[in-house]
Amino acid sequence: MVSTDTEVVTLKTQEVSRIETKEEVETYLARLRYALDTGAKITFQEKRLVDENRPPQYTNRFTVADLFPNENPTDALKRELRTLSVKEYLRTVKDLNCTNRSEMREFGKIYPIEKEVYIKIRVEVFGGNPTPLFVMSFHYAMKPFSQEVFPYKD
Repeated sequence: MVSTDTEVVTLKTQEVSRIETKEEVETYLARLRYALDTGAKITFQEKRLVDENRPPQYTNRFTVADLFPNENPTDALKRELRTLSVKEYLRTVKDLNCTNRSEMREFGKIYPIEKEVYIKIRVEVFGGNPTPLFVMSFHYAMKPFSQEVFPYKD
């Protein structure tokens, strides 16, 4: 891992990460809600290559089915993304494998059943109409979140 004052490069995953200001995250979340309210087209990566090496309970497919058993996954994700807050923000990631794409935001959400969910999303702000929204990760966290990973937690 290479670190500077403002960003961290993780060589294994080819990502550059940074912490946005609280105001930037609030603006992002407002744009996300606007996109959802105006018919954003959600693409949910239900099955991922990394899932092949993971216990099933930590996959997107399992988590969504477990948390929202009687719901359409897209409808459930729209509702859940709409409720994200700046307190749940973890970091912003630029995927070096897809340099022409918008940055991704990572969030950690704790559900009342004491289940922690890792969420990684990308909104293509200028991607067309309806706005494309990509949900790469929505799965139970493989290890508990520490309070230090939330830059804007109270």
